[in-house]
Amino acid sequence: MSRRRLGYLLKHANLRLKELTGPALEPYEIDGREFGVMSVLRTPEPLSQLEAAQRLGIDRTTMVALLDGLERKKLVGRRPHPADRRKNMVELTGHGREVLEAATRAVGVAEEEFLAGLPEEDRRLFRDLLDRLV
Repeated sequence: MSRRRLGYLLKHANLRLKELTGPALEPYEIDGREFGVMSVLRTPEPLSQLEAAQRLGIDRTTMVALLDGLERKKLVGRRPHPADRRKNMVELTGHGREVLEAATRAVGVAEEEFLAGLPEEDRRLFRDLLDRLV
């Protein structure tokens, strides 16, 4: 039966999770991809655009488009790398950090709703197993 295939299960689990996280992020005027970028930029030191793209596993063109949108929303800022003017460094703005904190809490609630049908021990195991696979 195709319902037991891993690809089917992962796809539909992801769709269900997006159904919960999408609305959770709406009040912050960001989507799941922007949330992912902002989460990667939550570092003590700014990252280059390329480093951030590599951490997310996306191409540079896509990263530039995502950062352009986040910059228009005043959630991230870019500046030239101090030692290599060919690179842009990217960091969250103060407003971006506030939005990310609130959005992270909202996503946490959505994730808990997604996992609500599982006992706590199974929730931890599920996350651990996915982490090992990824």
